[in-house]
Amino acid sequence: MFGIGMNTDDIEYKVAEDIFKRQAMGLKKYGVSVKDNPLSLRDWLQHQYEELLDAAIYCRRAIEEIDNAGKGH
Repeated sequence: MFGIGMNTDDIEYKVAEDIFKRQAMGLKKYGVSVKDNPLSLRDWLQHQYEELLDAAIYCRRAIEEIDNAGKGH
């Protein structure tokens, strides 16, 4: 679907597929592509910052789950 010779089990393929699905979801939800979205650069950076904060929270939660798995929790 995304690249010649790409195996659908490859991580890169899966990431490309996730991007494609996310784009379709965004178009359905917002009715506009990222390219055509009129947000200011400041607004784009704010969105990115908030997404990175969420990612840090998810990462920390996963780390704690791994750490606690060995403690019988």
